[in-house]
Order: sequence, then C-alpha cells, then structure tokens
Amino acid sequence: MTAWNTELGAAMVVAFPKVLAILGAFFGALIVAGLLLWGFWLGRRWMVREPPVPGPQEHGHLPDEGPVHESSEHREYDEMPRYEERDRLTPHEIPGFGNAPSRRSSDQRSRKWSPGSSGSFGSGGSGTTR
Repeated sequence: MTAWNTELGAAMVVAFPKVLAILGAFFGALIVAGLLLWGFWLGRRWMVREPPVPGPQEHGHLPDEGPVHESSEHREYDEMPRYEERDRLTPHEIPGFGNAPSRRSSDQRSRKWSPGSSGSFGSGGSGTTR
C-alpha cells in the first residue's frame, strides 16, 4: 500500500503486517462459523416446540362405501344481458355478482370432435364445434 506524503511530494510505502491479515481472516471465519452454529441451534429449538407428526390413526381414510368417483355433466351458462353503451353494467351489477351462474344442460350427450372443425389458429377450420 502506498501513501502520499504531501510535504515531500513523494510516495511512501506503508507496511501492513501479514499477521494482522491472517488474524483478520481467522476471526472473520470464526464469526461466520458462530453465526451458522447459532442459526442451527435456533432452528432446533423451533423444531422441538412444534407439535408432533400425526400418527396413522389420525390421518384421513376412505369412506365405508369406497372411493368417491367424479361426475361429469354439461352446463349451460346464463346469457349476458344486452344493454346500450350508456347503460353499461359494471361487474358488481351483473346478476350473480359477476360470477357466471350455470344450470344443468338438457342435452347431456358428449360433444365429439370432428376433423377440420376445431377452430384453432391456423387449422383452417370454421370454428364451429357441432
């Protein structure tokens, strides 16, 4: 390390003892190791305070009638009411508070896909589903 002497206008070499550099690194490593040990100790204290893991008898189990199967049905949504631009509704004014209410469809047949009618971008289909 060099320091400028303003009276002489020359550079003066300042010696930094290697012992201080070694001691500084050693004590820095001791501080880091101490912080890691403290963090481990603190985590163990928190783990001891947590409730124990539930046993097998405390877990959920299947109903007596067996596993529950999913059901699938087609739903019809209520149409959005048509209004003039000046009478436009905001979401909280729409029936159902902006949620789309639905009812069971009278036609429960599954809709089959037919080639050329998917309507995806670039497919060349007309976009119809029936």
